[in-house]
Amino acid sequence: MRQLRIERPGEISWRDVPLPQPGVGEVRIRVLGVTTCPHWDLHLLGGKPMFPGQVVSYPYLPGQPGHEAMGEVDAVGVGVTDLVVGDRVVAWRDTGKPRVGFYGQFNTFAEADLLKIPRELTPARVAPLELAMCVEVVFQRLAELGGVTGRRVGVCGLGPAGLVAVQLARAQGASEVVGIDPLESRRALAGRLGASETVEADASAWPASRKEERVLDVAIDCTGLASAVEFLLDRTKCAVALFGVLRDDVRYAPRHMWGPGVTLVGYGDHNRVAAETALAMILAGRLDLEALVTHTLPMSRYVEGVALLKTQQAIKVLFDPWAE
Repeated sequence: MRQLRIERPGEISWRDVPLPQPGVGEVRIRVLGVTTCPHWDLHLLGGKPMFPGQVVSYPYLPGQPGHEAMGEVDAVGVGVTDLVVGDRVVAWRDTGKPRVGFYGQFNTFAEADLLKIPRELTPARVAPLELAMCVEVVFQRLAELGGVTGRRVGVCGLGPAGLVAVQLARAQGASEVVGIDPLESRRALAGRLGASETVEADASAWPASRKEERVLDVAIDCTGLASAVEFLLDRTKCAVALFGVLRDDVRYAPRHMWGPGVTLVGYGDHNRVAAETALAMILAGRLDLEALVTHTLPMSRYVEGVALLKTQQAIKVLFDPWAE
C-alpha cells in the first residue's frame, strides 16, 4: 500500500509501506476518500503547530493530518462486534492521540470511532462528517442557552466550518442566518446553503450596538481571530460561541456585561451523538457537505491541494488515494 508522510515543511513522500493489521477493537479500512481539514493541513505542511504552545517534529506522523475519511471495512480485529468486512464507514472522531492518519490507501481505526453508512453515500458527501460533528458540538453548547430555534444567528468566517454552521443553524430552526466573511465567493455559497443575509465584517457599515434591529441573538465565530470575536460581542444579545482556534486574548469589556450581558461560550467535547446528528442531517438532505468539496485530486498531489487552500482557491480538497 501507499501512504503519505510530511517529511519536512513543504515536502511530502508518497511511499510504499506494509499493509497494517487491525488491533483489538479495530478494523482495517480501504480508504475511498479523505478531505482536507484546512487549518491542520496548512499548519503542518507549513511547519507550524496547530495549537499555540505545541512543538511539531518532522518527519510527521505518517498519514497525518488526514482524519476526515470514509471507506470500506477490509479486515476486522479481535473484539469487533458490530462491523463486518464490506461495511462502508466514516470516521467521526479523531481522538487527538498520536497515531497513523488516513492519508493513505489503508488505515486501521477503532470501531468505536466509526459510523456505519449507507453504500450510496459518496466520499464527497460524507468524508467531512468529522468536521460536521465538531460544529454540531457548538450547537449542543448553544442548546444549553436556549438553542437557535426562532433566533437570528450570525456565523463569522465562511470557510468549511462556517458553511456547515450556516446549514446546521437553518436545519435547527433559526429564523435568520447571517453569514459574515470578506470573500464574496464564500458569501455567495453561504447564501445558496441557507444564509438569509451575508455581509462583510465592516464596522462602519454595521455599527456596534446590542439593541438595534440588526442585532444577532446568538453568534458563532469560526475564524479564531480575537478581532472577529470582539466584533460579534458588540453585535450579539445572548451568546457568542467559539469554534475557531483562538491564538490571542479576547477583550470582554464592561459594556458586554449589561443589557443583559452577553455570554462568551467555550467549546465542548466531541461526542457520538453530535456525529449521529450530523449524519442524520446528511441523509435527510439538510446538510450538504459535497458543496464544500471544490477540488478532487490524487493523494500524491497533496502539496498542490494544500496550495489551493492557502490561496483560497479551494474550500476543501478531496484526495483519492487510488487515482494516478
